[in-house]
Amino acid sequence: MDDIDRRLLALLQQDATQAYAVLGGAVGLSAGAVHERVRKLRERGVIRKTTVDVDPAALGLGVLAFVLIDADAWMGEQRTSSALAAIPEICEAHIVAGSASVLVKVRAASMEDLQAVLKRLFEVDGVTGTEAILSLETFFERPAPATSSAPSAPSAPSAPSVPTAPAVSQAPSIPVPAEPSGARTGA
Repeated sequence: MDDIDRRLLALLQQDATQAYAVLGGAVGLSAGAVHERVRKLRERGVIRKTTVDVDPAALGLGVLAFVLIDADAWMGEQRTSSALAAIPEICEAHIVAGSASVLVKVRAASMEDLQAVLKRLFEVDGVTGTEAILSLETFFERPAPATSSAPSAPSAPSAPSVPTAPAVSQAPSIPVPAEPSGARTGA
């Protein structure tokens, strides 16, 4: 995945309905070239799906909770994933490190509905306890940053490209207070 793919992903994350010609204009490619790149990104599983971001409150799902699930056994099995996926109020589920085994994101219509979800969690094999953290307000939610500087996964070989100079990344500078004269550094 190159810089153009990352720029295309960032543009698609902002608005996936943009025409290929508009996307091409933004990254300096033809509509056909953009279409081919997007097709390959889908084929490789980089683009998993195209969806609509809906306001949960507009659907009557105004309660947001993050629930830590304690267990007496390893929860990273398919049966656990399937049991959690069967609860429609669970939007996300993650195996986590720490005192809890699983973290789930729950959207519910009311506190009573949230309580019903918590009760259903105890029906999942291995669950021994839960701790719900209620969100009072969401500052923001965003997708994974497509323009991240993280290394990309290896991809299928492509046509040879023209070599370019490697990008130089700089860490942000953090001001460090000056030491008084005569101060010692180190131990």
